[in-house]
Parts: sequence; C-alpha cells; structure tokens
Amino acid sequence: MFADSVGEGLLPDPPDAGQFRQLWDELAPIGRDPGTGGYLRYGFTGPVRHLEQWFRSTAVAFGAHTVTEDGNGNLIAWYGPPPDQGHAVLLGSHFDSVPYGGGYDGPLGIVSALLAVRAVLRRGPGFRRPVGVVVFAEEEGSRFGVPCLGSRLLTGALDPDRAATLTDRDGVSLAEALGDRPVGKRPELLARVDAFVELHIEQGRALVDLDAPVGVASGIWPHGRWRLDFTGEANHAGTTRMTDRRDPMLTYAFTVLAANKEARLRGAHATIGRVEVEPNATNAVPARVRGWLDARAAEVETLDALVEAVRAKAADRAARDGTTLTVTRESLSPLVEFDAALSTSVRRVYADTVPVLPTAAGHDAGILAGHLPTAMLFVRNPTGVSHSPAEAATDDDCAAGIRHLADLLADLAGESGPAGDSAPTGTTDPVAG
Repeated sequence: MFADSVGEGLLPDPPDAGQFRQLWDELAPIGRDPGTGGYLRYGFTGPVRHLEQWFRSTAVAFGAHTVTEDGNGNLIAWYGPPPDQGHAVLLGSHFDSVPYGGGYDGPLGIVSALLAVRAVLRRGPGFRRPVGVVVFAEEEGSRFGVPCLGSRLLTGALDPDRAATLTDRDGVSLAEALGDRPVGKRPELLARVDAFVELHIEQGRALVDLDAPVGVASGIWPHGRWRLDFTGEANHAGTTRMTDRRDPMLTYAFTVLAANKEARLRGAHATIGRVEVEPNATNAVPARVRGWLDARAAEVETLDALVEAVRAKAADRAARDGTTLTVTRESLSPLVEFDAALSTSVRRVYADTVPVLPTAAGHDAGILAGHLPTAMLFVRNPTGVSHSPAEAATDDDCAAGIRHLADLLADLAGESGPAGDSAPTGTTDPVAG
C-alpha cells in the first residue's frame, strides 16, 4: 500500500528555480509563433516531433535506460527496474497545444517529471519499482478533433479502427500521421502500472485567490464536444430577398447565444470557439455552417440537460430559418474523482497546507483515472489565463511544484520508501469514448 505518512521524507537539495529555468529554456522556443508568442504544436507535426526528440535525449541524459513507444504515439522513458519487473509509477503530460496556445499547458508536466525523477535519483541508490515519464499524444485534440487521443487509445476508450480514419483539416488521416494504424488498448501495460500523477499549470485563478503555489486536484467536471452542422441554401447576397433566404449562419448565430444563456442558467460552461463556413464568400449566403460546442458542468445530469437544451433551441430555430441541424457527439468524458490516497500523500508531507480544488479542464489523468489510481498537482497561474499566450507561471512556483512531485515520487517508488508494491483500489468508472 502507499505509505500512511512520508514523515521526514522531504528531499535534500531539492530542485530549485534555476534548475527549472535551465531545462525550460531548451524547449521554450520550439513551435512558438514569433508574431503572437503563442504555440503551434499540433500532434504528430514537426514541432512536436522536435520536442519528442528533445525528450528522448534528455530522458536518457537523466538516467533513463529505455524509451519506448506504445503504438499509439505515446512515449515512455523508463527508470529503475525494467517495466515488466514490478508495479510501475508513471508521471507526465503532453507536448501538443491548442492553436496559438500557452507554453505551460502540457510541457510543464513533462519537464517537472524529468526533474522530479532526477531529484529522487540524486537522493539515493535508485528506484525500488519501475518509474516511467510519459508523453501523451494529441491531448488537446487540435489536429484530429478528439481530445486525449493517446490516452484514450491506450486505455481502450477509443476504438483504434475509428481513430485510424480521423482526418485533420488537410485530409491527412491519423493512420498516415502515425505511419501505421494505432495499436489501441494496451492492457498488459496498464496492468503493470499502480499509479499515475500528472502535474499541470492551473487553468484558472483558484490558487491565486488562495495565495498558494501548488494545489491538488479533487476531480474533473464531466465534459464533451459536439459538432453542429447547419445546412441551408447557397445564394447570391445581392439578389436573394431576405424573405427567400435559407441562411444557416442565422441558425448558427442564434445557437451561439442560446448556448451562452443555457450555460449561465445552469452554472455550467458552454463555448463555441471554432466555426467553418461554406463557401465562405463575402457576397454569398452560406450553404453550410459547422460549429463545435464545448460543454462542461459539475454534474453529468447538468451537462446532459445543457446539451439537450441547446440542441432543442437550435432545432426550433432551424425550422423557422428553413435550415437543417445535425448534432454529432465527438467526445464525452464523465465525472472524474481522483484517488484519495494519492492526494492525501501529497498533502500530508506538507502538513495539509496544499489546497484541494476541482477543475473543469480535461486531462490525460482524467482518462487514466478510470483504470488505475491517479492524481493531479496544479501549479499557480498568476494570470488565470490558459489556452493563450498570456498563460504564465513563475520559476519559483514551478520549482515548488517539482518539489511536491519529487517528494510524492520518493514516497511511491524511492529505494528508501515504504515496502510493498500494491496500490489502493477504488478507481472511477472507465471513460466512454
């Protein structure tokens, strides 16, 4: 079992802000747009491939004996005993970004994991169980439309045959981007993992308001993505009378406002931040408008009610506009509750001073939580802004997050940690694709 207490287990000579900055500066320029300062790191593209090569070389320099790929695009650098000789502990996150996103969302968890591993190895003789630092593929879903793609494939939440046919905006399939069709669920790998811990930038202002550098996640709101296809009739903007138009843009615009209203009424979140228009001409009534609804709520029932309300209002408006509406669910993640024993281990070593907070953002940790004990650490974001170049963190706060992660890792897998390789049970229900 996990230790009831790590007692005096704080690492000597813990990672500091300078060590973080030195490593962070190596990857910070990769994929950054010089005009906006935002990042264009899409799954399986040049910038991400560059970062993966950086990860391989850095992981080996930090003592990894093997770097493996699971057939779904996920990388794992292994430390300690071979991965088939014991119950492993995984740390990590993702490299890919939303379009013009911030630099910390994802990569902070990978850099922190590498530095946490090095800190524990410098402390003593090594690890008593396998330790892996994982880089998950296409977490944001910005290229192929399905968030947490790599972790969904690994856990079986996404069928590999369906995944192989996913295409990006240029018509490139995931199978082509991978160089082969994805392998899918890896039960033999999951069976050898006892715990996964993901450190992540906070995507909000809770830690700012609490004046705390690091927090522990209690869970993730249920959330999903729905594609809304509005179809009308293309026509001339100058010669078509207003009364004769079948304009899907009107139905789309109404739906955006309806989603905002229905979310506010329920204390939920609804966003339509992506739209495609055909033929996309200034002097033409559109033939088709396609938008994507991102919906999130604290309870599944609230989420279901929100999406149904938006669908019903959009359908009613479509009937009045002479257009048609098709709603396609592209992804859905249920309520996630993280492992209590792992969270308690983090807080106990710091005398329960680490705050616990929920999040409405999706993460690979949320996918794995349905299959094995999982925890998340958040690092303070002074701007409270994420998925934007304004996303930020101080080096001191990042170093604090690394120290928390290293202390937990020492407890779970350090050579001088408690004996025993079993982990608590009680994971959440598997995630539906």
